[in-house]
Amino acid sequence: MVNRVDRDTTLCISLAARPSNHGVRFHNWLYAELGLNFLYKAVAPADITAAVAGIRGLNIRGAGVSMPYKSDVIPLIDALDPSAERIRSVNTIVNNDGHLTGYNTDYTAVYLLLEKHNVDPALPVAIKGSGGMANAVAAALADFGLHGTVVARNHETGAALASRYNWDYSSTVPETARLLVNVTPLGMNGPDADVVSFSEDEVSRADVVFDCVAFPIETPLIKLARSMGKATIDGGEVAALQAAEQFHLYTGVRPTEEQIIAAEEFSK
Repeated sequence: MVNRVDRDTTLCISLAARPSNHGVRFHNWLYAELGLNFLYKAVAPADITAAVAGIRGLNIRGAGVSMPYKSDVIPLIDALDPSAERIRSVNTIVNNDGHLTGYNTDYTAVYLLLEKHNVDPALPVAIKGSGGMANAVAAALADFGLHGTVVARNHETGAALASRYNWDYSSTVPETARLLVNVTPLGMNGPDADVVSFSEDEVSRADVVFDCVAFPIETPLIKLARSMGKATIDGGEVAALQAAEQFHLYTGVRPTEEQIIAAEEFSK
């Protein structure tokens, strides 16, 4: 399935220090499936300021933004959607006639998944991790009405994240935690691929286990939780839904759930 490219093609890009093909395949598959004259290309900018200026100058419709640029682009654009303003982090730029607005579809995806899976806002949470993605996830959890503990080895960033949302900070997982959320690289393809981010005892006490790692989708944590019959939310759902939200912002078209699943399968 190949989409046409001509002088009327609308260009979207992603800005990443180490671009992957996931977004390229996801967006271009949907463009072709829906007959949209769009093209998506991943780039590694040599100069982020010049790259954002290029979005205006070349009339690029939208741009995904990855680390380390999620904060760097804020002074370079014109406005922030509440999803990005809430956490001062942008993962999507939309160009409307030269007016650039920043969004954070990671935040939006996590919030929507909590709704989709009917997560009880009364569940005590333990979120492991304190980096940029953890900020988006914690904000979505807090705005959903959840409260809990940030668990992080880095006391400075962990305590700062907890304070931002009036949560607790700890270096260990509280025994009361019933929603476990992993936002660390533990379980991701690479050197930590076999590491389970929460212990068997911690998972056994939980009602819901949420792993934000998307590669692989079935991490050791997700495998363990499912073997115990726990409700799970996996990183593949986050990756697909945040990309679908980007797609909608760029095109004005909202793919069906079946199309999102097919595009995510194609992107693996």
